[in-house]
Amino acid sequence: MRIGGLLKFSLIDYPGKVAAVVFTQGCNYRCPFCHNPELVLPESFKEPVDTGAVVTFLEKRRGQLQGVVITGGEPTLQPGLLPFMRRVKDMGFLLKLDTNGSNPQVLAAILQAGLADYLAMDIKSSPAGYARAAGVPVDMDAVAHAVALIKASGVPYMFRTTAVKGFVAADDVAAIRGFLGAVGFYKLQRGNLKAGVLDPALLDGPSDFSEDEWRLLEAACAGMPGPLTTAPRP
Repeated sequence: MRIGGLLKFSLIDYPGKVAAVVFTQGCNYRCPFCHNPELVLPESFKEPVDTGAVVTFLEKRRGQLQGVVITGGEPTLQPGLLPFMRRVKDMGFLLKLDTNGSNPQVLAAILQAGLADYLAMDIKSSPAGYARAAGVPVDMDAVAHAVALIKASGVPYMFRTTAVKGFVAADDVAAIRGFLGAVGFYKLQRGNLKAGVLDPALLDGPSDFSEDEWRLLEAACAGMPGPLTTAPRP
């Protein structure tokens, strides 16, 4: 496991749980609006956090923390992901996995082993706009497979889209509805480019939706379960 960071306490990353957050290094996407470039670009990687030190920390937090979130980057790229998840589960923690859904075979292995207690999958845009939002060519069959696995898993889950102007419009949200089909929970959240992004050129143009534009996205999302949430306006 290449661990790029550890957040020792969070009330917002695992719904309804007090959790620690483990950030993995490396991603196969290059989303221009990604706000964690230090976890995506190899040239920006810092010295990895020692996995043993993370395990030791979690051992000391038994009974204080309820869960552990594994996010990234893209965790399913890590060869040591499943063994790490088993160690965390053996300590009695609930496990939430954040993923872009590009590796359904790894996701299937995690589900078969019963290692995930909550799943969150990012839906970058409509199928037609996916490659542009991801910054690389995308195997949409793999993404669709991951969606199907999650929906059939019996594990609590959320699909979520971070809406960034120029990458997600009302037509895209409508197409996402069709792509996902009936789901238990979908979250549309307003992207915030203020904190810095993988492609700094995005900061030079208008980065936020007008209120009228956002209402169009909300209307396109009508009928999907789950909340419409907004990040703070830049």
